[in-house]
Formats: sequence, C-alpha cells, structure tokens
Amino acid sequence: MQQEEEGWLRFMFVFGQLVLHLILMLLYFSWFKYLILIIGSPVFAWLSEKTEAIICHEGPGSDSKKIFLNMLRGILVAVRNSLWQTFFIICILFLSLIPVIGWASPVLAVFMECYYFGFSMIDYTQERRGLSIAGSGDFINGHKGLPMGNGMIFYLMHLALIAGWVLAPGYAIIAATLSLQKD
Repeated sequence: MQQEEEGWLRFMFVFGQLVLHLILMLLYFSWFKYLILIIGSPVFAWLSEKTEAIICHEGPGSDSKKIFLNMLRGILVAVRNSLWQTFFIICILFLSLIPVIGWASPVLAVFMECYYFGFSMIDYTQERRGLSIAGSGDFINGHKGLPMGNGMIFYLMHLALIAGWVLAPGYAIIAATLSLQKD
C-alpha cells in the first residue's frame, strides 16, 4: 500500500515538473517574440510608414525624428504588452488548476497571446494617426477581432522555423497597416 502511494506521489511530482517546464517554455517563447519586436522596432516603424505611403500614393516618408519617436513607442507598447500578457498567463495558470474549466486554459492562453502581438503591430499605424497608447488601446479593444486575427497569423507563421521567424513580423506589420486603411 505504501509503495503504491509513493508511486502516485512520484508521478504527481514528475507531472508537476513537466507542467511547470511547459509553462516556462511558453513564457520564454513569448518573451523571445517580444524581444524580436523590441529589437526590430526601428525597421517595423519604417515598414509601417512606408506601407502607408505606398498605399496612399505619397512621396518619401517623414523625417527620422518621427520614425524614432514611432520606434520608441513601439518599444514601450511591446514592453507593456509583454507585462500584461505575463500577468494574464499567470492568471490562466491558476485557472488551469480548476478541473474541467482548466482544459480551456491553453486555448485561452494562445488567443490572449495573439491579441497582444496583434496589438503591438496595429499600434504603429495608430501612432501615426495621433492616438495615444490609451486611445489606441480603446480602439483595439473595440475591434478585438483585428488584433486577434493579425496576431494569430503572426503566431502561426512562427511554426515555420527560420522563414517564419524572419517573415512573420514584417508580414504582420504590413497586414496591420493595410487593415487600418480607410477605403
């Protein structure tokens, strides 16, 4: 009887370690993507502005000061979103401990992650329209499908090892810029 209890206890510890490692891997994977968003923000700010200039048939982009401010805002939004996402991942972790309800927690975590990645991509265009980060957040919260769809493609493209990691951010920036163009 005691051996059977020790076996279950050992199983629970191993299973708990596995779950903890998977959660940490999810967090590290997510933080790495945010690191790419932060490091690439100068290119993403330029790419978003260039895309809008091409669509609107405008001349060369604005001055480097404006792109620099857009880049700083992109970094700020990426850091803000990574902190909020980490907070919600921890909340989802506790939700996952509830039987039956916890089964939905992985799907909820992926959708939440996609929302915040899409938010980061859309904000470059919102900044050029003069919206503050809070104003951009209000717009994005009113159109939740837009960041979710953009972030989902960004997320799924990362499944392609090298090509996905290289192409996903640029694709998501261009798609976000195009999706906010007025007809």
